Amino acid sequence: MTVGLNASTAGYAEEADRLAVQYESIAFADVHALVLPFFPATPADVLDVGAGTGRDAAALAALGHRLVAAEPTAELRAHGERLHAAHPIVWLDDGLPDLAGTRALGRRFDLILLTAVLMHLDEGDRQTAMAVLAGLLKPGGRLILSLRHGPVPPGRQMFDVPADEVTAVGRRHGLVERHRATRGDMFDRGGVSWSHLVLETPVGGAM
Repeated sequence: MTVGLNASTAGYAEEADRLAVQYESIAFADVHALVLPFFPATPADVLDVGAGTGRDAAALAALGHRLVAAEPTAELRAHGERLHAAHPIVWLDDGLPDLAGTRALGRRFDLILLTAVLMHLDEGDRQTAMAVLAGLLKPGGRLILSLRHGPVPPGRQMFDVPADEVTAVGRRHGLVERHRATRGDMFDRGGVSWSHLVLETPVGGAM
Protein backbone atom coordinates (compact mmCIF):
# COMPACT_ATOMS: atom_id res chain seq x y z
CA MET A 1 0.00 0.00 0.00
CA THR A 2 3.02 2.23 0.31
CA VAL A 3 6.39 2.13 -1.34
CA GLY A 4 9.71 3.90 -0.75
CA LEU A 5 10.73 6.67 1.63
CA ASN A 6 10.19 9.55 -0.80
CA ALA A 7 7.34 11.46 -2.42
CA SER A 8 5.62 8.19 -3.27
CA THR A 9 4.78 7.61 0.42
CA ALA A 10 3.67 11.16 1.17
CA GLY A 11 0.68 11.33 3.48
CA TYR A 12 0.78 7.77 4.78
CA ALA A 13 2.65 8.35 8.04
CA GLU A 14 0.35 11.20 9.04
CA GLU A 15 -2.77 9.13 8.35
CA ALA A 16 -1.50 5.78 9.62
CA ASP A 17 -4.04 5.43 12.45
CA ARG A 18 -7.00 6.10 10.17
CA LEU A 19 -5.60 3.98 7.37
CA ALA A 20 -5.02 1.05 9.72
CA VAL A 21 -8.72 1.00 10.55
CA GLN A 22 -9.66 1.31 6.87
CA TYR A 23 -7.27 -1.40 5.67
CA GLU A 24 -8.31 -3.87 8.37
CA SER A 25 -12.04 -3.24 7.80
CA ILE A 26 -12.12 -5.31 4.60
CA ALA A 27 -11.16 -8.94 4.24
CA PHE A 28 -8.27 -10.27 2.20
CA ALA A 29 -10.62 -12.56 0.23
CA ASP A 30 -12.86 -9.62 -0.73
CA VAL A 31 -9.99 -7.38 -1.82
CA HIS A 32 -8.48 -10.11 -4.01
CA ALA A 33 -11.67 -11.88 -5.11
CA LEU A 34 -10.94 -11.37 -8.82
CA VAL A 35 -7.50 -13.02 -8.62
CA LEU A 36 -7.85 -15.61 -5.84
CA PRO A 37 -7.63 -18.57 -8.26
CA PHE A 38 -4.09 -17.47 -9.15
CA PHE A 39 -2.68 -17.59 -5.61
CA PRO A 40 -0.28 -20.53 -5.08
CA ALA A 41 -0.99 -23.66 -3.11
CA THR A 42 0.47 -23.81 0.38
CA PRO A 43 3.16 -23.67 1.47
CA ALA A 44 4.69 -21.05 -0.80
CA ASP A 45 7.22 -18.25 -0.40
CA VAL A 46 5.33 -14.94 -0.58
CA LEU A 47 6.55 -11.34 -0.61
CA ASP A 48 4.00 -8.63 0.19
CA VAL A 49 5.42 -5.31 -1.06
CA GLY A 50 3.90 -2.22 0.50
CA ALA A 51 2.29 -4.48 3.08
CA GLY A 52 0.71 -1.64 5.03
CA THR A 53 -0.79 -3.03 8.23
CA GLY A 54 -0.24 -6.63 7.16
CA ARG A 55 -3.84 -7.59 6.47
CA ASP A 56 -2.91 -9.62 3.40
CA ALA A 57 0.34 -10.96 4.82
CA ALA A 58 -1.48 -12.21 7.92
CA ALA A 59 -4.21 -13.88 5.90
CA LEU A 60 -1.65 -15.69 3.74
CA ALA A 61 0.47 -16.67 6.73
CA ALA A 62 -2.64 -18.11 8.38
CA LEU A 63 -3.08 -20.34 5.32
CA GLY A 64 0.43 -21.72 5.78
CA HIS A 65 2.50 -19.57 3.43
CA ARG A 66 5.95 -18.23 4.37
CA LEU A 67 5.65 -14.44 4.43
CA VAL A 68 8.01 -11.52 4.01
CA ALA A 69 6.26 -8.14 4.41
CA ALA A 70 8.10 -5.07 3.10
CA GLU A 71 6.68 -1.77 4.40
CA PRO A 72 8.69 1.48 4.46
CA THR A 73 6.26 3.60 6.50
CA ALA A 74 7.23 2.98 10.13
CA GLU A 75 3.82 3.95 11.49
CA LEU A 76 1.99 1.43 9.32
CA ARG A 77 4.59 -1.24 9.97
CA ALA A 78 4.15 -0.75 13.72
CA HIS A 79 0.40 -1.29 13.39
CA GLY A 80 1.04 -4.45 11.40
CA GLU A 81 3.53 -5.90 13.85
CA ARG A 82 1.10 -5.23 16.70
CA LEU A 83 -2.12 -6.37 15.02
CA HIS A 84 -0.66 -9.54 13.51
CA ALA A 85 1.98 -10.50 16.06
CA ALA A 86 0.55 -14.03 16.22
CA HIS A 87 1.58 -14.75 12.62
CA PRO A 88 5.14 -15.71 11.55
CA ILE A 89 5.71 -12.73 9.26
CA VAL A 90 9.20 -11.38 8.54
CA TRP A 91 8.78 -7.58 8.54
CA LEU A 92 11.23 -5.39 6.64
CA ASP A 93 11.70 -1.62 6.47
CA ASP A 94 11.94 -1.69 2.70
CA GLY A 95 10.23 -0.39 -0.42
CA LEU A 96 10.25 0.07 -4.16
CA PRO A 97 11.79 0.75 -6.56
CA ASP A 98 14.95 -0.91 -5.23
CA LEU A 99 13.81 -3.32 -2.48
CA ALA A 100 17.43 -3.41 -1.34
CA GLY A 101 16.65 -5.00 2.02
CA THR A 102 14.54 -7.71 0.43
CA ARG A 103 17.17 -8.51 -2.18
CA ALA A 104 19.76 -8.77 0.60
CA LEU A 105 17.85 -11.77 1.98
CA GLY A 106 18.95 -13.77 -1.06
CA ARG A 107 15.48 -15.31 -1.44
CA ARG A 108 13.17 -15.75 -4.42
CA PHE A 109 9.40 -16.01 -4.23
CA ASP A 110 6.51 -18.01 -5.64
CA LEU A 111 4.26 -14.97 -5.30
CA ILE A 112 4.84 -11.24 -5.02
CA LEU A 113 1.79 -9.25 -3.97
CA LEU A 114 1.65 -5.57 -4.94
CA THR A 115 -1.65 -4.15 -3.69
CA ALA A 116 -2.30 -0.49 -4.57
CA VAL A 117 1.42 0.27 -4.83
CA LEU A 118 2.74 0.64 -8.38
CA MET A 119 0.67 3.73 -9.22
CA HIS A 120 2.62 5.69 -6.57
CA LEU A 121 5.82 5.40 -8.63
CA ASP A 122 6.75 7.67 -11.51
CA GLU A 123 7.56 6.17 -14.89
CA GLY A 124 11.28 5.76 -14.30
CA ASP A 125 10.79 4.12 -10.93
CA ARG A 126 8.13 1.81 -12.38
CA GLN A 127 10.67 0.59 -14.93
CA THR A 128 13.24 -0.07 -12.20
CA ALA A 129 10.68 -1.69 -9.93
CA MET A 130 9.51 -4.18 -12.55
CA ALA A 131 13.06 -5.35 -13.20
CA VAL A 132 13.62 -5.83 -9.47
CA LEU A 133 10.32 -7.66 -8.96
CA ALA A 134 10.92 -9.98 -11.91
CA GLY A 135 14.34 -10.82 -10.52
CA LEU A 136 12.82 -11.83 -7.17
CA LEU A 137 10.42 -14.37 -8.68
CA LYS A 138 11.10 -18.09 -8.96
CA PRO A 139 10.49 -19.80 -12.32
CA GLY A 140 6.72 -20.08 -12.56
CA GLY A 141 6.32 -17.40 -9.89
CA ARG A 142 3.54 -14.84 -10.12
CA LEU A 143 3.22 -11.11 -9.56
CA ILE A 144 -0.32 -10.19 -8.52
CA LEU A 145 -1.00 -6.47 -8.45
CA SER A 146 -3.73 -3.88 -8.35
CA LEU A 147 -3.78 -0.34 -9.75
CA ARG A 148 -6.00 2.50 -8.59
CA HIS A 149 -7.54 4.82 -11.21
CA GLY A 150 -9.36 8.07 -10.55
CA PRO A 151 -9.06 11.18 -8.36
CA VAL A 152 -5.86 11.49 -6.33
CA PRO A 153 -6.34 12.03 -2.56
CA PRO A 154 -4.91 15.32 -1.25
CA GLY A 155 -1.26 15.13 -0.25
CA ARG A 156 -0.55 11.90 -2.16
CA GLN A 157 1.62 11.14 -5.19
CA MET A 158 -0.27 8.95 -7.61
CA PHE A 159 -0.17 8.34 -11.36
CA ASP A 160 -2.82 6.89 -13.65
CA VAL A 161 -0.94 3.79 -14.79
CA PRO A 162 -2.60 1.84 -17.62
CA ALA A 163 -2.68 -1.93 -17.26
CA ASP A 164 -1.28 -2.21 -20.79
CA GLU A 165 1.84 -0.32 -19.69
CA VAL A 166 2.42 -2.72 -16.79
CA THR A 167 2.01 -5.74 -19.05
CA ALA A 168 4.39 -4.29 -21.65
CA VAL A 169 7.08 -3.46 -19.10
CA GLY A 170 6.67 -6.85 -17.48
CA ARG A 171 7.08 -8.57 -20.83
CA ARG A 172 10.47 -6.90 -21.27
CA HIS A 173 11.54 -8.58 -18.06
CA GLY A 174 10.26 -12.04 -18.90
CA LEU A 175 6.77 -11.79 -17.39
CA VAL A 176 3.64 -12.80 -19.27
CA GLU A 177 0.10 -11.70 -18.49
CA ARG A 178 -2.09 -14.51 -17.20
CA HIS A 179 -5.17 -12.58 -16.12
CA ARG A 180 -6.69 -9.09 -16.08
CA ALA A 181 -9.86 -7.80 -14.41
CA THR A 182 -11.42 -4.50 -13.36
CA ARG A 183 -13.79 -3.51 -10.58
CA GLY A 184 -15.30 -0.53 -8.82
CA ASP A 185 -14.11 0.85 -5.52
CA MET A 186 -14.94 -1.12 -2.36
CA PHE A 187 -15.31 2.11 -0.39
CA ASP A 188 -17.63 3.69 -2.99
CA ARG A 189 -15.29 6.62 -3.62
CA GLY A 190 -16.63 8.52 -6.60
CA GLY A 191 -14.69 8.06 -9.83
CA VAL A 192 -12.32 5.46 -8.35
CA SER A 193 -11.85 2.09 -10.07
CA TRP A 194 -9.28 -0.70 -9.95
CA SER A 195 -7.35 -2.93 -12.34
CA HIS A 196 -6.11 -6.34 -11.18
CA LEU A 197 -3.30 -8.09 -13.05
CA VAL A 198 -1.56 -11.45 -12.78
CA LEU A 199 1.88 -11.67 -14.43
CA GLU A 200 3.94 -14.85 -14.45
CA THR A 201 7.50 -15.96 -15.05
CA PRO A 202 7.22 -18.97 -17.37
CA VAL A 203 8.79 -22.18 -16.13
CA GLY A 204 12.05 -22.75 -17.98
CA GLY A 205 11.96 -19.20 -19.36
CA ALA A 206 9.71 -20.10 -22.30
CA MET A 207 7.70 -17.15 -23.57
